[in-house]
Amino acid sequence: MAELDIDVLVFDILGTLVDEPAGIRAGIRALDPSLDDAGTERLLLLWQRHIEDEQRRILDGDRPYAPSDVLDREAAGLVAETAGVDDPAAVAALALSARQLPPWPDTVAGLARLAGRFPLVGLSNASRTALLGIDAHAGLRWHQALSAEDARAYKPDPEVYRLAVTVSGLPPERLLMVAAHSWDLRGAQALGLRTAYVARPVGDPPATSDKFDVYADGLAGLADRLGAP
Repeated sequence: MAELDIDVLVFDILGTLVDEPAGIRAGIRALDPSLDDAGTERLLLLWQRHIEDEQRRILDGDRPYAPSDVLDREAAGLVAETAGVDDPAAVAALALSARQLPPWPDTVAGLARLAGRFPLVGLSNASRTALLGIDAHAGLRWHQALSAEDARAYKPDPEVYRLAVTVSGLPPERLLMVAAHSWDLRGAQALGLRTAYVARPVGDPPATSDKFDVYADGLAGLADRLGAP
């Protein structure tokens, strides 16, 4: 699409390129194999709510910044306690499940295709250490991977998106933020980045009021829209 003049692609990772719930769900099942599906989903929701609530508290200034590793350990402890598991090794293994996230089926090939035309930047709320594990486990290809830890904040704080702008050395409008979460794209939009929504089963679909530059049903569709080989 010639009308979208961009130089760099910036990707959200959790949920957009990897199936975060699937990885944590697997960790919960390993923690307590006796759980049925409903029990597993209740504990997954408990984990997700803790992460969301604590990130919000940090963004609101009600808690000092803590990297995602800390929040994951807290969530793992909460889930284990609720499940009646008090084995420290099992809790530690559950916390690490937040780094063992499977890529979506089109992720690896889609990134390789897009990398043939654009520099690719990963921009994640995951800590630097967690991001290394996530990228290695899922086989993600980057030219640069950035962690919100470097801004001591979480998306959608504008300072996180500013990391990608600074690294690129370009005006924000030359960067295209790609995400499955509309709240993430709104945050990028507020700083002047262009935006691309990619539909995923665990994403945050656009509201009727959202106006993103690109809409795609996957990375292949995104590559087609951007003219990637």
